[in-house]
Amino acid sequence: MSGLGRTLSVGLRGVTGFVVEAEAHVASGLPGFVIGGLGDSAVAQSPGRIRAAANVIDEMPVGQRRVTVNLSPAGVRKVGAGFDLAMFVAVAVAMGKVPQQVVRDVVHLGELGLDGSVRAVPGVLPAVHAAAQAGARHAVVPVGNAAEAHLVSGIRVHPVGHVGELVARYRRLARHQEVDPVDVPPVAPEPARAWSCLSEVLGQSEAKLALEIAAAGGHHLLLAGPPGAGKTMLAERLPGLLPALGEAESMEVTAIHSVLGALGDDVRLIVRPPFVAPHHGASMAAVIGGGSSHIRPGAITSAHRGVLFLDETPEFDKGVLQALRTPLERGTVSIARANETVTFPARFQLVLAANPCPCGNGWGRGLDCTCSPLMRRTYFGKLSGPLLDRVDLQVHVQPPGLSMAGQPPGETSDVVAARVASARGVQHERWRPVVAAGRPANCDASGSLLRSTRFRLPASETATLDRSLERGGISLRGYDRSLRVAWTIADLAGRQRPGRDEVDLALSLRHHSGAAA
Repeated sequence: MSGLGRTLSVGLRGVTGFVVEAEAHVASGLPGFVIGGLGDSAVAQSPGRIRAAANVIDEMPVGQRRVTVNLSPAGVRKVGAGFDLAMFVAVAVAMGKVPQQVVRDVVHLGELGLDGSVRAVPGVLPAVHAAAQAGARHAVVPVGNAAEAHLVSGIRVHPVGHVGELVARYRRLARHQEVDPVDVPPVAPEPARAWSCLSEVLGQSEAKLALEIAAAGGHHLLLAGPPGAGKTMLAERLPGLLPALGEAESMEVTAIHSVLGALGDDVRLIVRPPFVAPHHGASMAAVIGGGSSHIRPGAITSAHRGVLFLDETPEFDKGVLQALRTPLERGTVSIARANETVTFPARFQLVLAANPCPCGNGWGRGLDCTCSPLMRRTYFGKLSGPLLDRVDLQVHVQPPGLSMAGQPPGETSDVVAARVASARGVQHERWRPVVAAGRPANCDASGSLLRSTRFRLPASETATLDRSLERGGISLRGYDRSLRVAWTIADLAGRQRPGRDEVDLALSLRHHSGAAA
């Protein structure tokens, strides 16, 4: 006696889901359990979990049958234990324990425990979203993932905690009895995080100005200066100046954290830009993304739509720093392996912090510095020209002194954030008709657009910038990035277009860090 069963699941490539059909054929013969479809080691271990879970169902002797399961499309790699539940249901259909008509178009996600429990898995949010986009109307997910699954509209979510419960519900449904889904409260947005206030940073007027400009235009920033000058304090206050994420951006960021398994038990929709600060000893895979058996997102993807802060930047591996160049330009990162290539979103705002030398005392007259000239060159040599050329604002943070300690507190983060929000609103209206982005800012404007007839500034306003380009002081990329900063300065000042003062200030902020010294 043999039977065939089918149902649906979802696999992930990066943070994007694709629908998978789970097919099961059960026949008499030499007992065995074979899974096809290019699964990883977690998928290969599923037979043991499915056999043990089947023991809780009356008259479902999986271990005494020859079972063949296929995950289609068979040529696409399947990763993780989230296919367990779909394969179990397909086997149950093939053995006549569940009617085929009630599960044929239902998506099943979840890992099985040996006692038949259905355990939470990472990446349920993008998986359910992909199922909804593909036309599925019902998704069965673990109770532990129900909250994030309910974030997706257009699909009915059915949480389940045990396979015995699921089989019983399907049998009642086949008899045309109503199956009530588990009641799950709606998911609220994450509570507003209490970011430290900008007023706590004493002095540093130029660095604060650069921070405000960076927030208003989405520009990358380098803070160079001695230890204790406030570089980290400034960087940590940048997220508090940025506008909240839009609806589509919130879903995108929350989906990334779902794949990483970083949503936690109290699932909330992420509405604030993330702030990610990896340690300087982090590997290439940890920062950029990768892995041997399973390609995972790195810190640059965790910081998508937010801030990536690299403290003690010259202490990072040079290869890691060089690998940032392509994501900074494209907003994505592609990790290639022999059998697959995965692309992750990586549109982040980069903030670098660096001491003047390895010992940190090479500022001012540098009398206490113990570093040789070779050590200093090697230290800052990791910050290559091509990488720094992509950093719009390069500011020297002044060393602390008694004059700073005696200054009154500056503006609060709320005051500065209001100006940033106003400037962003102006940019959205300006670039929305001509830039293909959800909520475009000045950082999204291409160089060709800035030099077009509609937005080109008069030669009298860009004279200093033009001379710097002619003399080789900046590259053409640096020219365009300086123009973007100039537009941001004008937006903060309430001007319609940048003038010479704004262009000159943008150029001076690009070469003020002294990092090359």
